[in-house]
Amino acid sequence: MKRKILKSLQAWKNYPKRKPLILMGARQVGKTFILKEFGKQEYSNTVYLNFEDNPRLCKLFDASLDPKIILKALSIEMNTKITQGKSLIIFDEIQECPNALNSLKYFYENAPEQHIVAAGSLLGVKLAHVKGFPVGKVQFLTLFPLCFLEFLEALKEVQLKNFIEELKNIEPIPLNLHEKLLSYFKEYLFIGGMPEAVAEYIDSQDVSKVREIQNNILKAYSLDFAKHAPKDHIMKINQVWNSIPNQLAKENKKFIYSAIRTGGRAKEFEVALQWLIEAGLIHKTSLISTPRIPLSAYANLNVFKIYLVDVGLLGAMAHLSAKTVLHENELYQEFRGAIVENCIAQELIHSHYPLFYWTSEGKAELDFIVEQDGFIYPLEVKSGNSSKKKSLRVYNDIYHPKMLIRSSPMNLRKDGNILNCPLYLIEKLQSIISIAK
Repeated sequence: MKRKILKSLQAWKNYPKRKPLILMGARQVGKTFILKEFGKQEYSNTVYLNFEDNPRLCKLFDASLDPKIILKALSIEMNTKITQGKSLIIFDEIQECPNALNSLKYFYENAPEQHIVAAGSLLGVKLAHVKGFPVGKVQFLTLFPLCFLEFLEALKEVQLKNFIEELKNIEPIPLNLHEKLLSYFKEYLFIGGMPEAVAEYIDSQDVSKVREIQNNILKAYSLDFAKHAPKDHIMKINQVWNSIPNQLAKENKKFIYSAIRTGGRAKEFEVALQWLIEAGLIHKTSLISTPRIPLSAYANLNVFKIYLVDVGLLGAMAHLSAKTVLHENELYQEFRGAIVENCIAQELIHSHYPLFYWTSEGKAELDFIVEQDGFIYPLEVKSGNSSKKKSLRVYNDIYHPKMLIRSSPMNLRKDGNILNCPLYLIEKLQSIISIAK
């Protein structure tokens, strides 16, 4: 399964000032697979260590953190020759071996010629609570579930994916391609981007089997809560986690602590919420008071929405029927647009947009506010074909932006200063804005 992050990994390999790399990401998004694939494609051999499957490997780091001593021990333990520049060393589940994690700074300082990557489940949680970890001595990349374009490529729709990649004009997509893309987008809303779910769909085309895999992933996450979270927060983490579909089902999707439990307050659940964020399982989008640069300076950190790491998992948590992928428009009517909005949030995260939204005292709400090249653009998400633009007009009357953006099932076009970006094109929003402005 081809992933875009391979290009970033190749860039890391070829960078002359390369540092040890830590690959972040939620459990089961494909970190181990992509690192092994990267090693297979780019190196003569790969030295793979999994500290969870083989705890004995941690002892290799007990005596010394000197890279020369570690490399010699690794070579003997793994019965392989480690050659600088030609061997890739993978430390997987590195959170299970703190000494291996700490050794990365010594590899940077004393053996920068060695190519070392690390990954692990809940690594974000671990690193957030490691005192003195030298962030400046390592590089970070984050792997997310497959985005829509990766989903298309996995389905062997390479020409369709290339067509999207090569768009150079703001003009309607040919109707047959537009309808085909919308059809695939509906499938993606159900399947999501977890690699195992996508692989099952490719192999069997059986959505019930896909849903079974999604439910198993959700069970694995719950087991992670019990295994890795602080004991006094496990129940609260589960309560926050289980409340997300209901939070998004509300017309006003603002996260409300009392929706977790009657009388619930921030001080009870904010640690649990932060744990889920650090685990990479949820994305937080904050309300901004005024759309000015930098957006982060105008964010109200106490008013926010929460989206799930994967739209397919959200559908599974909400018990969204598998038949919705088979019926025209039915999926868009389910769950009050929450599924579509969650998907757009994912695509924006993939494109490195920080998440913010805006409201105007109950008169209007815009799902996302994006910043690009010194300009701020409001983005309204519509799950259906309605042409109403009330919220965009309210925003326009107040702030007079250079361009208003609506994402919906309607075709690509620009009417005056309103750009309609089809839902399936959100991943290309940066280039579309550049063309349209």
